[in-house]
Amino acid sequence: MKNAKEIVKEKYGQIAGQSQSGENLSCCGPTCCGDGVDYTIFSESYNNLDGYNPDADLGLGCGIPTEFARIKKGDTIIDLGSGAGNDCFVARALTGETGRVIGIDMTEPMIKKAKANVKKLGFSNVEFRLGDIEDMPIERDTADVVISNCVLNLVPDKEKAFSEIFRILKPGGHLSVSDVVLKGNLPEKIQKAAEMYAGCISGAIEKNQYIGMIDKAGLKEIKVNKEKEIKVPDEMLLNFLSNDELNEFRKSDTGIFSMTVYAEKPAVCSCGGIC
Repeated sequence: MKNAKEIVKEKYGQIAGQSQSGENLSCCGPTCCGDGVDYTIFSESYNNLDGYNPDADLGLGCGIPTEFARIKKGDTIIDLGSGAGNDCFVARALTGETGRVIGIDMTEPMIKKAKANVKKLGFSNVEFRLGDIEDMPIERDTADVVISNCVLNLVPDKEKAFSEIFRILKPGGHLSVSDVVLKGNLPEKIQKAAEMYAGCISGAIEKNQYIGMIDKAGLKEIKVNKEKEIKVPDEMLLNFLSNDELNEFRKSDTGIFSMTVYAEKPAVCSCGGIC
């Protein structure tokens, strides 16, 4: 049986390949991903943002993390789960030619597509690295800002991921992450569905637990800057639930939300030394 990472690699590798061949990503039906899951249901429009490049936008996000990232000219930005480079190119427009942007993704086809995009754009200060968010190919105290868009919910060991974020942030640096979180519990069939994991739903955890992990990693000044409820279409849920189970789910208090959260790595540790 494939583990969670293998499932994600396979699905997002397929999506990268489909985008290169011009297939419609939003359908994710028999002619697309083949599992009845629409991987684009959380996405927001980037059309009016500086740095936006349509070739890099696969519609896989659940927010716009750069909107609240407080990026300054000359900052070093690291994007976790960078895909085809969409958020990296928007971040590059904010940090400018004196800054640096590094995208990390564990899916080789995505890295290949991102590198092709940056080559076409001719940017010398944007790079993409193949790597795992739980063990990043980044030296400690590198980033002024860490961003991520609908990716950390896909990481099996989220505590390790936030620990790695703390490690790579400079003292006084910060994160701005858009992600999917829950209020309440998903039906068991949804929790166990591999397709819904890769679709960012069954991998999501309860909102307070998510924020608690950020705090446990040592990040402070935590603030939810944006939150919206996501309505997953009935036809998508009916791939995994019966009509009665769907009705019960709709009547429950469970909610699926996208949120964009900000947090800082302290400039000085509680012991008085530099973190």
